[in-house]
Amino acid sequence: MSIPEDGPESQAGRVMRTDICIIGGGPGGCSAAMQLAKHNASVVVLEKAVFPRDKVCGDALSGKVMRTLERLDPELAATVKADARSMPSWGVTFIAPGGKSLRVPFSRNTGLGEAPGAILPRLDFDNLLFQRIKTLSGVNVLEGVGARSFQRNDDGWTITTIDDRSINSRILIDASGANSQFARHHAKLAMEPRHHAAGVRAYYSGVKDLDPMGFIELIFLKDLLPGYLWVFPLPDGRANVGLGLRSDVVKKRRADLKQLMTSLLAEHPQLKERFACATLEGPIQGMGLPLASKKRALSGDGYLLVGDAGHLIDPFTGEGISHAMISGVHAADVAVDALTAQDTSAKFLRTYDERVWKRLGKEVMISTRLQSLANKPWLFDLVVDRANSNPALADTISSMFTDMNMRERLKKPGFYMDLMLGRSVTP
Repeated sequence: MSIPEDGPESQAGRVMRTDICIIGGGPGGCSAAMQLAKHNASVVVLEKAVFPRDKVCGDALSGKVMRTLERLDPELAATVKADARSMPSWGVTFIAPGGKSLRVPFSRNTGLGEAPGAILPRLDFDNLLFQRIKTLSGVNVLEGVGARSFQRNDDGWTITTIDDRSINSRILIDASGANSQFARHHAKLAMEPRHHAAGVRAYYSGVKDLDPMGFIELIFLKDLLPGYLWVFPLPDGRANVGLGLRSDVVKKRRADLKQLMTSLLAEHPQLKERFACATLEGPIQGMGLPLASKKRALSGDGYLLVGDAGHLIDPFTGEGISHAMISGVHAADVAVDALTAQDTSAKFLRTYDERVWKRLGKEVMISTRLQSLANKPWLFDLVVDRANSNPALADTISSMFTDMNMRERLKKPGFYMDLMLGRSVTP
Protein backbone atom coordinates (compact mmCIF):
# COMPACT_ATOMS: atom_id res chain seq x y z
CA MET A 1 0.00 0.00 0.00
CA SER A 2 0.95 3.68 -0.24
CA ILE A 3 2.57 4.56 3.06
CA PRO A 4 3.51 7.71 4.98
CA GLU A 5 7.17 8.61 4.93
CA ASP A 6 9.25 8.70 8.10
CA GLY A 7 9.17 11.84 10.26
CA PRO A 8 6.81 13.62 12.62
CA GLU A 9 4.76 15.32 9.89
CA SER A 10 4.30 12.06 8.00
CA GLN A 11 2.74 10.46 11.05
CA ALA A 12 -0.23 12.72 10.43
CA GLY A 13 -0.36 11.44 6.87
CA ARG A 14 0.75 14.74 5.32
CA VAL A 15 3.60 13.20 3.29
CA MET A 16 3.10 10.00 1.34
CA ARG A 17 5.05 7.97 -1.14
CA THR A 18 3.66 5.63 -3.73
CA ASP A 19 4.65 3.89 -6.94
CA ILE A 20 1.88 5.48 -9.00
CA CYS A 21 -0.33 8.51 -8.42
CA ILE A 22 -3.52 8.81 -10.47
CA ILE A 23 -4.98 12.30 -10.83
CA GLY A 24 -8.75 11.98 -11.30
CA GLY A 25 -11.31 9.37 -10.29
CA GLY A 26 -13.46 9.29 -13.41
CA PRO A 27 -13.79 6.22 -15.68
CA GLY A 28 -10.20 6.55 -16.98
CA GLY A 29 -8.65 6.91 -13.53
CA CYS A 30 -10.81 4.16 -12.05
CA SER A 31 -9.97 1.79 -14.90
CA ALA A 32 -6.27 2.43 -14.35
CA ALA A 33 -6.70 1.80 -10.61
CA MET A 34 -8.58 -1.46 -11.19
CA GLN A 35 -5.91 -2.73 -13.56
CA LEU A 36 -3.09 -1.67 -11.23
CA ALA A 37 -4.75 -3.51 -8.34
CA LYS A 38 -4.49 -6.69 -10.40
CA HIS A 39 -0.73 -6.07 -10.57
CA ASN A 40 -0.56 -5.51 -6.78
CA ALA A 41 0.82 -2.03 -7.38
CA SER A 42 1.00 0.75 -4.81
CA VAL A 43 -1.43 3.48 -5.89
CA VAL A 44 -2.77 6.82 -4.67
CA VAL A 45 -5.84 8.27 -6.41
CA LEU A 46 -6.39 12.01 -6.02
CA GLU A 47 -9.95 13.15 -6.75
CA LYS A 48 -10.88 16.77 -6.11
CA ALA A 49 -14.65 16.13 -6.03
CA VAL A 50 -16.73 14.31 -3.45
CA PHE A 51 -18.82 11.55 -4.98
CA PRO A 52 -21.46 11.21 -6.22
CA ARG A 53 -20.70 14.11 -8.51
CA ASP A 54 -22.18 14.95 -11.88
CA LYS A 55 -20.21 14.98 -15.13
CA VAL A 56 -21.65 16.79 -18.14
CA CYS A 57 -21.90 14.06 -20.78
CA GLY A 58 -24.27 12.26 -23.11
CA ASP A 59 -24.38 9.31 -20.66
CA ALA A 60 -24.19 6.63 -23.38
CA LEU A 61 -22.20 3.51 -22.44
CA SER A 62 -21.18 1.89 -25.70
CA GLY A 63 -20.43 -1.76 -26.25
CA LYS A 64 -16.72 -0.87 -25.92
CA VAL A 65 -17.38 0.53 -22.44
CA MET A 66 -19.23 -2.56 -21.31
CA ARG A 67 -16.68 -4.98 -22.77
CA THR A 68 -13.82 -3.11 -21.08
CA LEU A 69 -15.68 -3.10 -17.77
CA GLU A 70 -16.46 -6.80 -18.07
CA ARG A 71 -12.76 -7.56 -18.45
CA LEU A 72 -11.84 -5.31 -15.52
CA ASP A 73 -14.59 -6.35 -13.12
CA PRO A 74 -17.33 -8.75 -14.31
CA GLU A 75 -19.31 -8.30 -11.09
CA LEU A 76 -19.36 -4.52 -11.43
CA ALA A 77 -20.35 -4.80 -15.10
CA ALA A 78 -23.32 -6.95 -14.08
CA THR A 79 -24.28 -4.35 -11.46
CA VAL A 80 -24.25 -1.58 -14.08
CA LYS A 81 -26.42 -3.61 -16.46
CA ALA A 82 -28.95 -4.40 -13.73
CA ASP A 83 -29.14 -0.85 -12.39
CA ALA A 84 -32.71 0.44 -12.47
CA ARG A 85 -31.42 3.88 -13.51
CA SER A 86 -29.92 2.34 -16.66
CA MET A 87 -31.63 2.11 -20.04
CA PRO A 88 -30.54 -0.81 -22.25
CA SER A 89 -29.54 0.45 -25.69
CA TRP A 90 -29.84 -1.64 -28.83
CA GLY A 91 -28.82 0.79 -31.51
CA VAL A 92 -28.65 4.28 -32.95
CA THR A 93 -30.96 6.28 -35.18
CA PHE A 94 -29.30 8.75 -37.54
CA ILE A 95 -31.50 11.63 -38.68
CA ALA A 96 -30.07 13.21 -41.84
CA PRO A 97 -30.23 16.96 -42.55
CA GLY A 98 -33.12 16.39 -44.96
CA GLY A 99 -35.19 14.84 -42.18
CA LYS A 100 -35.09 11.15 -43.14
CA SER A 101 -33.92 8.72 -40.47
CA LEU A 102 -31.90 5.53 -40.56
CA ARG A 103 -32.35 3.10 -37.69
CA VAL A 104 -29.15 1.08 -37.21
CA PRO A 105 -29.07 -1.73 -34.63
CA PHE A 106 -25.82 -2.51 -32.83
CA SER A 107 -26.29 -6.22 -33.59
CA ARG A 108 -28.44 -8.47 -35.72
CA ASN A 109 -29.95 -10.04 -32.61
CA THR A 110 -31.78 -6.92 -31.47
CA GLY A 111 -33.95 -7.63 -28.45
CA LEU A 112 -32.38 -11.01 -27.72
CA GLY A 113 -30.24 -11.48 -24.61
CA GLU A 114 -28.42 -8.50 -23.14
CA ALA A 115 -28.28 -5.18 -24.96
CA PRO A 116 -24.79 -4.31 -26.27
CA GLY A 117 -24.91 -0.82 -24.76
CA ALA A 118 -26.66 1.19 -22.08
CA ILE A 119 -27.52 4.75 -21.09
CA LEU A 120 -26.81 5.62 -17.47
CA PRO A 121 -26.28 9.12 -16.01
CA ARG A 122 -22.64 9.78 -15.28
CA LEU A 123 -23.64 10.79 -11.76
CA ASP A 124 -24.50 7.14 -11.17
CA PHE A 125 -22.03 5.32 -13.44
CA ASP A 126 -18.99 7.20 -12.20
CA ASN A 127 -20.05 6.72 -8.59
CA LEU A 128 -20.34 2.95 -9.06
CA LEU A 129 -16.77 2.85 -10.39
CA PHE A 130 -15.40 5.23 -7.77
CA GLN A 131 -16.91 3.37 -4.83
CA ARG A 132 -15.47 0.13 -6.18
CA ILE A 133 -11.87 1.36 -6.32
CA LYS A 134 -12.13 2.35 -2.65
CA THR A 135 -12.35 -1.37 -1.86
CA LEU A 136 -9.26 -2.40 -3.84
CA SER A 137 -6.17 -3.60 -2.04
CA GLY A 138 -3.17 -1.32 -2.53
CA VAL A 139 -5.30 1.60 -3.76
CA ASN A 140 -5.41 4.62 -1.44
CA VAL A 141 -8.20 7.01 -2.48
CA LEU A 142 -8.08 10.64 -1.35
CA GLU A 143 -11.54 12.06 -2.02
CA GLY A 144 -12.17 15.79 -2.06
CA VAL A 145 -8.43 16.36 -2.42
CA GLY A 146 -7.21 18.02 -5.62
CA ALA A 147 -3.67 18.50 -6.88
CA ARG A 148 -2.29 22.04 -6.63
CA SER A 149 1.19 21.66 -8.13
CA PHE A 150 3.56 19.14 -9.68
CA GLN A 151 7.33 19.04 -9.33
CA ARG A 152 9.57 16.68 -11.27
CA ASN A 153 12.56 15.28 -9.34
CA ASP A 154 15.12 12.49 -9.63
CA ASP A 155 12.79 9.91 -8.05
CA GLY A 156 9.60 10.85 -9.90
CA TRP A 157 7.04 13.49 -9.05
CA THR A 158 6.13 15.44 -5.94
CA ILE A 159 2.46 16.36 -6.02
CA THR A 160 1.31 19.04 -3.59
CA THR A 161 -2.40 18.90 -2.82
CA ILE A 162 -4.82 21.73 -2.10
CA ASP A 163 -4.75 20.76 1.59
CA ASP A 164 -0.93 20.91 1.66
CA ARG A 165 -0.16 17.19 1.56
CA SER A 166 2.85 15.98 -0.39
CA ILE A 167 2.74 12.81 -2.44
CA ASN A 168 6.00 11.43 -3.80
CA SER A 169 5.24 9.17 -6.75
CA ARG A 170 7.51 7.39 -9.19
CA ILE A 171 4.96 7.66 -12.01
CA LEU A 172 2.04 10.02 -12.54
CA ILE A 173 -1.08 9.01 -14.49
CA ASP A 174 -3.13 12.06 -15.41
CA ALA A 175 -6.81 11.21 -15.80
CA SER A 176 -8.13 14.58 -14.66
CA GLY A 177 -10.21 15.29 -17.73
CA ALA A 178 -10.63 17.95 -20.39
CA ASN A 179 -9.50 20.78 -18.11
CA SER A 180 -6.32 19.05 -16.94
CA GLN A 181 -3.79 21.56 -15.65
CA PHE A 182 -1.04 18.96 -15.81
CA ALA A 183 -1.68 18.20 -19.48
CA ARG A 184 -1.72 21.87 -20.35
CA HIS A 185 1.24 23.13 -18.35
CA HIS A 186 3.56 20.10 -18.10
CA ALA A 187 2.66 17.96 -21.13
CA LYS A 188 2.12 21.13 -23.22
CA LEU A 189 -1.13 19.97 -24.82
CA ALA A 190 -2.78 23.19 -25.93
CA MET A 191 -6.48 23.57 -26.72
CA GLU A 192 -6.77 23.94 -30.50
CA PRO A 193 -10.26 25.03 -31.63
CA ARG A 194 -10.03 22.96 -34.85
CA HIS A 195 -9.50 19.84 -32.71
CA HIS A 196 -11.87 20.70 -29.90
CA ALA A 197 -15.65 20.77 -29.54
CA ALA A 198 -18.01 22.63 -27.26
CA GLY A 199 -21.16 20.97 -26.04
CA VAL A 200 -24.20 21.54 -23.86
CA ARG A 201 -26.46 19.05 -22.16
CA ALA A 202 -29.66 18.96 -20.13
CA TYR A 203 -32.18 16.46 -18.80
CA TYR A 204 -35.82 16.60 -19.87
CA SER A 205 -38.90 14.68 -18.82
CA GLY A 206 -42.02 14.25 -20.92
CA VAL A 207 -40.23 14.02 -24.29
CA LYS A 208 -42.46 12.34 -26.88
CA ASP A 209 -41.54 9.37 -29.05
CA LEU A 210 -38.51 8.10 -27.17
CA ASP A 211 -37.39 4.75 -28.50
CA PRO A 212 -38.58 1.89 -26.24
CA MET A 213 -35.46 -0.13 -27.10
CA GLY A 214 -33.11 2.63 -26.10
CA PHE A 215 -31.96 3.58 -29.60
CA ILE A 216 -29.97 6.77 -29.22
CA GLU A 217 -30.77 9.56 -31.66
CA LEU A 218 -28.11 11.56 -33.49
CA ILE A 219 -29.86 14.41 -35.30
CA PHE A 220 -27.77 16.16 -37.95
CA LEU A 221 -29.55 19.46 -38.49
CA LYS A 222 -28.29 21.83 -41.19
CA ASP A 223 -28.00 24.58 -38.54
CA LEU A 224 -25.53 22.46 -36.59
CA LEU A 225 -23.27 20.82 -39.16
CA PRO A 226 -20.60 19.57 -38.71
CA GLY A 227 -22.05 19.00 -35.22
CA TYR A 228 -25.28 17.32 -34.19
CA LEU A 229 -28.03 17.27 -31.59
CA TRP A 230 -28.63 14.13 -29.55
CA VAL A 231 -31.55 12.63 -27.69
CA PHE A 232 -30.64 9.68 -25.45
CA PRO A 233 -33.59 7.95 -23.73
CA LEU A 234 -33.56 7.13 -20.02
CA PRO A 235 -36.04 5.18 -17.87
CA ASP A 236 -39.37 6.76 -16.83
CA GLY A 237 -39.73 8.94 -19.90
CA ARG A 238 -36.63 11.04 -19.24
CA ALA A 239 -33.98 11.93 -21.80
CA ASN A 240 -30.46 13.31 -21.95
CA VAL A 241 -30.56 15.99 -24.63
CA GLY A 242 -27.63 17.99 -25.93
CA LEU A 243 -25.66 19.26 -28.86
CA GLY A 244 -22.02 19.56 -29.82
CA LEU A 245 -20.17 21.71 -32.32
CA ARG A 246 -16.50 22.17 -33.13
CA SER A 247 -15.04 25.11 -31.23
CA ASP A 248 -13.65 26.88 -34.29
CA VAL A 249 -17.12 26.79 -35.84
CA VAL A 250 -18.69 28.07 -32.60
CA LYS A 251 -16.29 31.01 -32.65
CA LYS A 252 -16.82 31.74 -36.34
CA ARG A 253 -20.61 31.73 -35.94
CA ARG A 254 -20.49 33.44 -32.54
CA ALA A 255 -22.91 30.78 -31.39
CA ASP A 256 -24.50 30.66 -27.94
CA LEU A 257 -25.00 26.90 -27.67
CA LYS A 258 -27.41 27.03 -24.73
CA GLN A 259 -29.64 29.50 -26.53
CA LEU A 260 -29.27 27.58 -29.78
CA MET A 261 -30.43 24.33 -28.19
CA THR A 262 -33.36 26.04 -26.49
CA SER A 263 -34.44 27.59 -29.80
CA LEU A 264 -34.09 24.37 -31.78
CA LEU A 265 -36.15 22.35 -29.32
CA ALA A 266 -38.88 25.00 -29.29
CA GLU A 267 -38.98 25.91 -32.97
CA HIS A 268 -37.41 23.33 -35.27
CA PRO A 269 -40.03 21.36 -37.25
CA GLN A 270 -38.37 18.03 -36.38
CA LEU A 271 -38.29 18.76 -32.66
CA LYS A 272 -40.93 21.21 -31.49
CA GLU A 273 -43.83 18.75 -31.24
CA ARG A 274 -41.72 16.24 -29.32
CA PHE A 275 -40.66 18.86 -26.79
CA ALA A 276 -43.93 20.84 -26.62
CA CYS A 277 -44.84 19.35 -23.25
CA ALA A 278 -41.34 18.47 -22.07
CA THR A 279 -40.01 19.79 -18.77
CA LEU A 280 -36.43 20.91 -18.34
CA GLU A 281 -34.86 19.36 -15.23
CA GLY A 282 -32.18 21.64 -13.88
CA PRO A 283 -29.88 23.90 -15.91
CA ILE A 284 -28.41 23.46 -19.37
CA GLN A 285 -24.73 22.81 -18.71
CA GLY A 286 -21.68 23.22 -20.92
CA MET A 287 -18.62 21.06 -21.53
CA GLY A 288 -15.40 21.04 -23.52
CA LEU A 289 -14.42 18.06 -25.66
CA PRO A 290 -10.74 17.75 -26.67
CA LEU A 291 -10.84 15.67 -29.84
CA ALA A 292 -8.46 13.01 -31.12
CA SER A 293 -8.55 14.40 -34.67
CA LYS A 294 -4.93 15.40 -34.16
CA LYS A 295 -2.46 12.78 -32.94
CA ARG A 296 -0.66 13.98 -29.83
CA ALA A 297 2.00 12.60 -27.51
CA LEU A 298 0.34 10.80 -24.61
CA SER A 299 3.39 10.33 -22.40
CA GLY A 300 6.61 11.95 -21.28
CA ASP A 301 9.24 11.74 -18.60
CA GLY A 302 7.50 9.94 -15.74
CA TYR A 303 3.90 10.56 -16.82
CA LEU A 304 1.04 9.11 -18.88
CA LEU A 305 -2.08 10.95 -20.09
CA VAL A 306 -5.40 9.10 -20.03
CA GLY A 307 -8.74 9.85 -21.71
CA ASP A 308 -9.80 13.47 -22.06
CA ALA A 309 -6.52 14.66 -20.53
CA GLY A 310 -4.81 13.14 -23.58
CA HIS A 311 -7.38 14.61 -26.01
CA LEU A 312 -8.77 11.19 -26.92
CA ILE A 313 -12.45 11.94 -27.60
CA ASP A 314 -13.87 10.47 -30.82
CA PRO A 315 -14.07 13.30 -33.39
CA PHE A 316 -17.32 12.09 -34.99
CA THR A 317 -19.44 10.61 -32.19
CA GLY A 318 -18.03 12.59 -29.27
CA GLU A 319 -17.59 9.37 -27.29
CA GLY A 320 -14.99 9.65 -24.57
CA ILE A 321 -15.80 7.09 -21.87
CA SER A 322 -14.56 4.01 -23.74
CA HIS A 323 -11.36 5.72 -24.87
CA ALA A 324 -10.70 6.86 -21.30
CA MET A 325 -11.18 3.34 -19.94
CA ILE A 326 -9.14 1.66 -22.68
CA SER A 327 -6.27 4.14 -22.29
CA GLY A 328 -6.47 3.77 -18.50
CA VAL A 329 -5.90 0.03 -18.76
CA HIS A 330 -2.94 0.50 -21.11
CA ALA A 331 -1.47 3.19 -18.85
CA ALA A 332 -1.62 0.82 -15.89
CA ASP A 333 0.11 -1.99 -17.78
CA VAL A 334 2.88 0.24 -19.13
CA ALA A 335 3.41 1.85 -15.71
CA VAL A 336 3.93 -1.57 -14.14
CA ASP A 337 6.33 -2.54 -16.93
CA ALA A 338 8.31 0.68 -16.33
CA LEU A 339 8.55 0.07 -12.60
CA THR A 340 9.68 -3.51 -13.19
CA ALA A 341 12.35 -2.30 -15.61
CA GLN A 342 13.23 0.58 -13.26
CA ASP A 343 12.94 2.91 -16.21
CA THR A 344 10.34 5.70 -16.14
CA SER A 345 11.96 7.74 -18.92
CA ALA A 346 10.01 9.30 -21.74
CA LYS A 347 11.60 6.83 -24.15
CA PHE A 348 10.41 3.79 -22.21
CA LEU A 349 6.92 5.17 -21.56
CA ARG A 350 6.43 5.89 -25.27
CA THR A 351 5.31 2.26 -25.44
CA TYR A 352 2.04 3.53 -24.01
CA ASP A 353 1.47 5.82 -26.99
CA GLU A 354 2.16 2.96 -29.35
CA ARG A 355 -0.36 0.69 -27.61
CA VAL A 356 -3.10 3.30 -27.43
CA TRP A 357 -2.75 4.43 -31.03
CA LYS A 358 -2.56 0.83 -32.21
CA ARG A 359 -5.87 0.16 -30.42
CA LEU A 360 -7.66 3.41 -31.25
CA GLY A 361 -5.75 5.01 -34.12
CA LYS A 362 -7.57 3.44 -37.05
CA GLU A 363 -10.95 4.12 -35.52
CA VAL A 364 -10.05 7.73 -34.75
CA MET A 365 -8.75 8.26 -38.30
CA ILE A 366 -12.03 7.05 -39.77
CA SER A 367 -14.04 9.21 -37.36
CA THR A 368 -12.00 12.25 -38.36
CA ARG A 369 -12.88 11.57 -41.98
CA LEU A 370 -16.56 11.13 -41.10
CA GLN A 371 -16.51 14.42 -39.23
CA SER A 372 -15.57 16.19 -42.44
CA LEU A 373 -18.16 14.25 -44.45
CA ALA A 374 -20.87 15.24 -41.95
CA ASN A 375 -20.48 18.81 -43.17
CA LYS A 376 -21.89 17.79 -46.56
CA PRO A 377 -25.70 17.59 -46.11
CA TRP A 378 -26.37 16.27 -49.59
CA LEU A 379 -24.00 13.35 -49.05
CA PHE A 380 -25.49 12.51 -45.66
CA ASP A 381 -29.00 12.59 -47.15
CA LEU A 382 -27.86 10.34 -50.00
CA VAL A 383 -26.48 7.66 -47.68
CA VAL A 384 -29.64 7.61 -45.55
CA ASP A 385 -31.94 7.63 -48.58
CA ARG A 386 -30.11 4.73 -50.24
CA ALA A 387 -29.95 2.72 -47.01
CA ASN A 388 -33.68 3.08 -46.41
CA SER A 389 -34.44 1.66 -49.84
CA ASN A 390 -31.75 -1.03 -49.72
CA PRO A 391 -31.89 -3.43 -46.73
CA ALA A 392 -28.52 -4.93 -47.70
CA LEU A 393 -26.87 -1.50 -47.49
CA ALA A 394 -28.55 -0.84 -44.14
CA ASP A 395 -27.15 -4.14 -42.90
CA THR A 396 -23.70 -3.16 -44.17
CA ILE A 397 -23.83 0.11 -42.24
CA SER A 398 -24.95 -1.77 -39.13
CA SER A 399 -21.95 -4.08 -39.46
CA MET A 400 -19.66 -1.06 -39.44
CA PHE A 401 -20.28 -0.61 -35.71
CA THR A 402 -18.39 -3.78 -34.90
CA ASP A 403 -16.26 -4.41 -38.00
CA MET A 404 -13.45 -1.87 -38.36
CA ASN A 405 -12.56 -3.02 -41.87
CA MET A 406 -16.15 -2.40 -42.92
CA ARG A 407 -16.15 1.03 -41.25
CA GLU A 408 -13.01 2.00 -43.13
CA ARG A 409 -14.99 1.91 -46.36
CA LEU A 410 -16.83 5.03 -45.19
CA LYS A 411 -13.72 7.15 -45.68
CA LYS A 412 -13.14 6.00 -49.25
CA PRO A 413 -14.57 8.14 -52.09
CA GLY A 414 -15.44 5.00 -54.04
CA PHE A 415 -18.07 4.05 -51.47
CA TYR A 416 -20.02 7.24 -52.18
CA MET A 417 -19.46 7.01 -55.93
CA ASP A 418 -21.05 3.56 -55.86
CA LEU A 419 -23.99 5.01 -53.93
CA MET A 420 -24.53 7.82 -56.44
CA LEU A 421 -24.35 5.43 -59.37
CA GLY A 422 -26.63 2.90 -57.70
CA ARG A 423 -23.99 0.17 -57.60
CA SER A 424 -23.85 -2.44 -54.88
CA VAL A 425 -21.90 -1.46 -51.75
CA THR A 426 -22.48 -4.68 -49.83
CA PRO A 427 -19.52 -6.84 -48.71
